Amino acid sequence: MARSEYHFAVRFDSIRSRILALAILGTLVPTAISLGVAYSQHRRALQTQVTQNLLSASSGAARAAGVWLKERLYDLRVFASSDEVLNNVNRYATGQGSIPSARLREYLRSLQEKFPDFEQLVVTDAQGRVIASGAAQASAVVLPEDWQRVMRQGNQVVGDASWNEKAGKGKLLVAVPVTRADGQIIGAFAAEVALAPVQSLLRDFASGGEVALSLVSEDGALVATSGEISEAVLKTRVAEPTLAALVAKEQSAVTYANRGGVEVFGTLGRVPQLQWSVMAEVPAADAFATVTSFRNVAMFVFVVLLAVVGWVAFRLGQVIVRPLERLAAGANVVSTGDLEVDLPVTGEAGEVDALTTVFNNMVRRLRAGRQQLADLNATLRTHAVSLEKLSVTDGLTGLLNHRALMQRLGEEATRATRTQRPFCVIMADVDYFKKYNDEFGHPAGDEVLKQVAKILQDSTRNVDCVARYGGEEFSALLPETSVQGAMEVAERMRARVAATQFGGREVTLSLGVAEFPTDAKTAEKIIAVADKALYEAKKAGRNQVVRGKSTSRKTTTVLAIAKPKAAAKGRATSTKKKPKA
Repeated sequence: MARSEYHFAVRFDSIRSRILALAILGTLVPTAISLGVAYSQHRRALQTQVTQNLLSASSGAARAAGVWLKERLYDLRVFASSDEVLNNVNRYATGQGSIPSARLREYLRSLQEKFPDFEQLVVTDAQGRVIASGAAQASAVVLPEDWQRVMRQGNQVVGDASWNEKAGKGKLLVAVPVTRADGQIIGAFAAEVALAPVQSLLRDFASGGEVALSLVSEDGALVATSGEISEAVLKTRVAEPTLAALVAKEQSAVTYANRGGVEVFGTLGRVPQLQWSVMAEVPAADAFATVTSFRNVAMFVFVVLLAVVGWVAFRLGQVIVRPLERLAAGANVVSTGDLEVDLPVTGEAGEVDALTTVFNNMVRRLRAGRQQLADLNATLRTHAVSLEKLSVTDGLTGLLNHRALMQRLGEEATRATRTQRPFCVIMADVDYFKKYNDEFGHPAGDEVLKQVAKILQDSTRNVDCVARYGGEEFSALLPETSVQGAMEVAERMRARVAATQFGGREVTLSLGVAEFPTDAKTAEKIIAVADKALYEAKKAGRNQVVRGKSTSRKTTTVLAIAKPKAAAKGRATSTKKKPKA
């Protein structure tokens, strides 16, 4: 008997085996496929969102780091151009003296007191020998062997990050040339810059600690991180394969093992005008926690459904004594995917009615399962729409984000090229925003960004595109607008912001304007021209509008409606004349 039952169970030509196969194929396979598709879509959508967040953090931190270093180098150039420095270095260069004046040392000490970011300021001669230092106990400052060649090429030297064991701080060596009127380099003005501000800057972009940010040099050496700066960190280098993979896929995310051996999901953002980059990474387990939970629930449901369907099918097979053509025909219809099957019950007691009733119940359950899957798919589609909206919107200001702006800019460039009608780009940056944050706190700074965003939005037309470019920087795209109209819009933005009180304090904007195709013929270059004009506005004193210039046009128009404020206390001011409006 046992042998006969075993033979009956494994053979596929029995009714019980066919019912079991039908139940599994008709219920579990569609369920597994639907759950698999839902899982894949959910993971893909979440991966896109995580990638955009990482790209936003890395690119924003990279720009901020570039601005921070650019400001430090600008301060050094102002210091190096002072008469006190030039006279002393020139005396060394011409052999008229070998002892630095007390005024020079006092000048360096006063600069260090006013600018706490500089750990030590030194002046060297043309051979790199230290002439004077602003530190009470000067530490050794060694410039690279080829520092003069580097300065002639880039007008600056940025060394490697190192650890000051005595002070327990990370530092970075930067230097600018000291030049005579004829352009000859007669010395260098060098500084050891504290890395703590860079660490604070990276933390600002680290999304509350969820994202880990690291500033790395061209060869993969760590300069600073959002977590900590220590001797061990500064001696760490990113693995060459990891760095190569991140560089090769700069606009997308890469999965790799970080220096702690944890699998992470990361992106890379280039620091403007430097060979540095910012790595943004988040543990893969944290990034895809919701997807993993969904997968586990789906597997549990699948196993439970498999057990239930298998048990029901087995019980149905036990009460079947002979194959029924009507039931076989109904099963054949169901196997094609048509679940609108309802076999009539004859009312006769026995196996036929029992089997028919069970079959009808099974088909109804299949229909219910299909409806549940349809509802699940509708929910997933709704979530996908929400995620897509989040991927193009800045969460703080409600404006379009950098990704959406660049997409719109590319479309507008194509349209303008086809219709031969210009458009303009405005780049705006909140002046001294970091100082505002330091004084009033980041919540107050966020409120400033929200108010500025609303003012910019109200200052433009419905067809214009206003976006948050990153940090405290905004951008506006004005379709079918000449540069004269764009300058008026930019001035309106500047004036409205300047007239608004932000927590009892005035906030100003510096703006740069560029026209397509007059100033540039690609979307990326028009942004670069406007951004350069923005930098010129800041350099000229902030709180003004500057017209960008192309390679074919040699002048820069500055619209200085409001007189720029005097430099903040403790900030050295340049003696260079500002460009006329």
